Parts: sequence; C-alpha cells; structure tokens
Amino acid sequence: MIRTEAEKRIRELCTILEDHNYRYYVLAEPIVSDYKFDQLLSELQTLEKEYPEFTTPDSPTQRVGGSITRNFPTFTHIRPVLSLGNSYSREEVLDFHNRAVKLLGHDQFSYILEHKFDGVSLCLHYKDNMLIHGVTRGDGVSGDDITANTKTIRTIPLKVKPGILPPDFEVRGEVFMMNLDFEKLNEERIAIGDAPLMNPRNSTAGTLKIQDSSEVSRRPLKFIAYYLASEHPLPDSDSACMALLKNAGFPVSEYNAVCSSIEQVSVYLDKWDTQRDTLPYMIDGVVIKIDELPIRNELGFTSKVPRWAIAYKYKAETAETILHSISYQVGRTGAITPVANLEPVLLAGTTVKRASLYNAEEMERLDLHEGDTVYIEKGGEIIPKVMGVVLEKRKNDSKRFLFPEACPDCGTPLEKQSGEILRFCPNQNACPPQVKGKIEHFASRKAMAIDRLGPEIIHQLYTAGLVKTVADLYELNKESLLQLDRFAEKSADNLLSGIENSKKSPFNKVLFALGIRHTGETVAAKLAKSFKSLDALKSATTEELIKTSDIGEVIAASIHDYFSDPLNLSLLERLKSAGLSFEEAGTEENEIVSDLLKGKNILYTGTFEHFSREELEKLIESHGGKVASGISKKLDFLIEGSNAGPSKISKATTLGVKIISEEDFLHLLT
Repeated sequence: MIRTEAEKRIRELCTILEDHNYRYYVLAEPIVSDYKFDQLLSELQTLEKEYPEFTTPDSPTQRVGGSITRNFPTFTHIRPVLSLGNSYSREEVLDFHNRAVKLLGHDQFSYILEHKFDGVSLCLHYKDNMLIHGVTRGDGVSGDDITANTKTIRTIPLKVKPGILPPDFEVRGEVFMMNLDFEKLNEERIAIGDAPLMNPRNSTAGTLKIQDSSEVSRRPLKFIAYYLASEHPLPDSDSACMALLKNAGFPVSEYNAVCSSIEQVSVYLDKWDTQRDTLPYMIDGVVIKIDELPIRNELGFTSKVPRWAIAYKYKAETAETILHSISYQVGRTGAITPVANLEPVLLAGTTVKRASLYNAEEMERLDLHEGDTVYIEKGGEIIPKVMGVVLEKRKNDSKRFLFPEACPDCGTPLEKQSGEILRFCPNQNACPPQVKGKIEHFASRKAMAIDRLGPEIIHQLYTAGLVKTVADLYELNKESLLQLDRFAEKSADNLLSGIENSKKSPFNKVLFALGIRHTGETVAAKLAKSFKSLDALKSATTEELIKTSDIGEVIAASIHDYFSDPLNLSLLERLKSAGLSFEEAGTEENEIVSDLLKGKNILYTGTFEHFSREELEKLIESHGGKVASGISKKLDFLIEGSNAGPSKISKATTLGVKIISEEDFLHLLT
C-alpha cells in the first residue's frame, strides 16, 4: 500500500471505529459484531504501526492504552472544582430553597435534578474540539493529569464534531462502574486468584490511578457528563447545555429532570428513594441545581459551596450486629482473605451472616475486638461490609483480633509481596486449600468443564491421596475410585468419562485452566490466538508478551514467572503426555460445517455458558447463519444469555422477533 492510500484508509478507519464506539458505548445500539469491530481495530493498529506519521491523538487505538506513567503531573484547574453542600433531610432541602428565594426576592426559577453517581469526578479539557487533558478533582484547586488513562474510557469522545460546541471548552462528569460490570470484574479477579475489589467507587478511583494505561483499558469504566463551561458563549440554562453535550456525543443521564417548583423536586426525590435499587449503577443521592445560569451568577458562592446547588444524600441502610469471630480464607493463589462471622441480621432484604474484611490493613483500620457490636451496610449496596464498631458497647476485657502470621491451614509463615496489599501463603504446592482450589479452577465450567468433579469429590480425592495436582486426574482409574465412599460403578464411570472428554478442550481453555495468576479467560484466549502453542508461549520474552493486546507488565511478569518454575514445567509435561491440547486448532474461520442455519439472520445479547462471543459468532457462521448487526424486523431470532441487554430484549419484543435461550440454540444444531 502506498503512503497516500495508507493515510486515506487510516482516516477512514478512525471515522468508522469512533462511530461504532459511540453507538456501542453511548447509545447501546451497535451495528456491527464485536468480531467485526476487532478486525477493523486490528487493521488500524497494523497500518499505524507501519505508518506512524499518520497516527493522531484522537485515534481509536489510543483507547487500548499502553503508556506507563510513573508519576502523574499536577494540573491546576482553570475553574475551581468546588464541593456541594450536603443535605440529609427534606427540611434542609426546603431551607436551601427558601434561602435562594430570599436572596433573589422571587421564586421564578427552575431546578435541574441529576442522579448523584457514586463514582469519581473527572474534568475534561478540549482545545480545537480535541481532548487534551483529563484531570482528577484533587483538592479542587489542582488535580492529577491522567489523560492517558482518560482516553481508554470508551464513553469519552476523543474528538468532537465542530460546530456543535465552542472549539475550546471544559466538560465535567463522573467516572463509574455499572453494577453488573463490577460483579463480573470481581468474578474474573477471583477466577485468576486475585482478591475481590471492595466496591464500585473504590475500584473506579483505584483504576484511574493505575500507572499502566493498558491495564486501565481492561476495566469497565464509564463516564457521564453533568457540567459544561467555556470562555465562549453558551446557552443560558444548564438543561440546554446538557442537550448540547448530548448532541455532541457526550453521554448524559436519561434521568435528568427539570422541575418548576420545590414540590416537583420532592416528588423526584421520593421516586428515586424507592426506585434507586432498580438502577444498573449506584447512586447515593440527587444533585439539585438551579437551572438558569444568570440566576446562578446572581446567587454566587459562599466561601466553600455554591448557593445555587445542593446534594441530597439518601441514607444508606445499615444494621447493628455482633461480631462472633473472624475466619481466614486461603485462595488458590495463597491469598489470605479475612471474613467476619456475624450474628445473622436482616439488611436490604437479605439476611447477612458473613462480610468480607478484605485484608489486614482493613482489619487494622477497623480495630476489631472479640464480641464487638459492629454496624454493617451493603458496600456500594452490593457486598455486605463492616463499616465500623459501636465503641460504647465494647466490653472492657475484649481481645483485639490480630491478623495471623502463619497460614491458618498449613502453618507456613505468610509473605507480603512487593506492591501487594494481601498476605500470601507461599506453600502453593502443598497447602491443602491452594491445591484443592487449583483443581476446582481447572475442572470449572469455563476451564476444562469436567463433569461430576465438584468441590466435594475433589476434597474426597485429595484426602484419599489420589489427586495432589491436576495431572493426577488423568491417572485415576476405576479400581481406585471404587474404594471410596459413595462411588459405585456408574458414578466412577461418569467421572472418568468427564475427565476423558476434557481432553477435547481447546488450547485457550487449557491455558485458562492452568490458573496462571492474572490470566483470566479473555487473556488466555488472546494469548492462545497470538502464540498458537504452549511451546511458543513458554519461549516468549516479556517484551513479546506485552505486544499482545491486553497484556501489560503485570500479566507478562506473571506468565514469565509461571514458566520459570521447574515444578510447573514438570506438570505441563504430564498434561501433554495425557493428551491435552497445547496448540491452537479447530475449524477455519469461514469453513462451513452444515447448512442448518442457512439464510438465518441471528443476533445475541448477554453472556453464555458454553461460548465466548467470538466462539458463538464462528459457530453461527460455520452452520450457514449470518450474525446480524442490530435488532430489526429482518432478524430471525435473538439468542438471550445471562445479563442480557434490556434495550435489545425490549426492542426485539416490540418488533415481534423470536427470542430463544442458549439451550434452544444448541437444539437447533442437533
């Protein structure tokens, strides 16, 4: 390709990909499959690598990150980022309204009401319609310039179409995680041996400060705008400014409301006090702002807060209960997680008996003693969390809980690795919960999917001395199984059959099943696709690993360490001898297996038990079907998985499109 053609194609791809980004992340109405998007992005990355002079700061490739920031520079805010006054009662909201009326001498103004997202504030600065700075709030006067991390957030425009907004402007908003995204992130962390994150807000704040932007790009952060400022003229109301931002491609909350009276404000507050649990994200209140900008200027500020805005905070549901004891769970990577054992108490509709204490530092901060009365709440309203101690109820002779210095299961002295908060048991090959945890992970549905091999059977096999590593599974025989309790001819045959069938698992599943730290299902699939075989992966340098999409320094170091351990290499040889697949294989991408789906337009939504999205698309195409780009009357059916997108389901129902389950789809292929 000649340079002029390359430049033209790069510009074309940038325009196409940014449009797809906007449709997917802001409108939630994608018109191409994930697989097609990845193909276009890969083409752009290849061209930009070959012709770097045509790479622009707003290129979609900037969203995958890659830069390492050792220290975030300080950025002085052009306009101070002030806090809002907080109110916790309707009387305080009414007092706020009455003060404004008294100062103005009239009540001829409106309010704009917004959800108070439980996230992290971010200031975006644009020059000539191009994003040039992303800055944290900091102390309100200056913050950290985290532009590289900001660019990885897909709902933030890197470039704005000219003519809608002034060329130079500032947008402020909130960075947050959706509830399901946060839960999925924690599931993935647990699957790869990392400790779960505490709550969506803390996770968001921590993610924004990660120094490797490629790692930030893997976190499901979203941005929503609530403020627009510029030295150039703007509309005279906040609601009109929000409409401008929405028209320019910024995400703006669909639940914003303009109220013409304080009575309407009260109705809005009542509504979301009872309905906030139905939202797909966390809010901790409502922001109440006078809508008319000239009136805001007239009211001005106190020394600390604006006189024209206030935050109404909903009360978090809390409960008091007794702390009976603390258990220490040993994960498959050796991480020790303290868990509070509580007197059962009803909280937010569920009975809470246990709550994670996360780590030794959190235990020390809480200063927990035996028999303490503690108050708990749903951290981020998702995970039960111990918030503090009712000190006046503490007994004088109670003993303080101390984090153990040795593993509670095997007695090995604990270690704290550099850069880690967690304590670890280093006895990874002989500590019972670590060994059993690795086998459970190996046999799990998303890994080798060994039927009939659950935690109870694994415990039984381990206790009997039959299985000490995952390789031992492939050396089990019927005679030894029949010596165990609850094993008869049929159950022994079923287990051995499940183990034998697992040998058919593709290389990416085997790689995930090995349990290499920080190597989740998605990362394993990308490694398998990039390196094609275990031998190639073993011999890869750290630099070569980092070149792979989504692989940063931390993951690369973990992979390198795994293949440097002689015990791991010995285990891999045994697994290879057992017949497991250590090379990428399977049908070609466009190979047609059957015509069972010939002429069918098919789309999917959600996550699936048996397939990744890419695997599902390949399966549809291999049976003659076509993966549709969006919901329309031409769609033959929509496959509904777990956590399905409500907008797609609603639209399909409205159009009369047939909706089928994953099991229904599998029946079509038999």
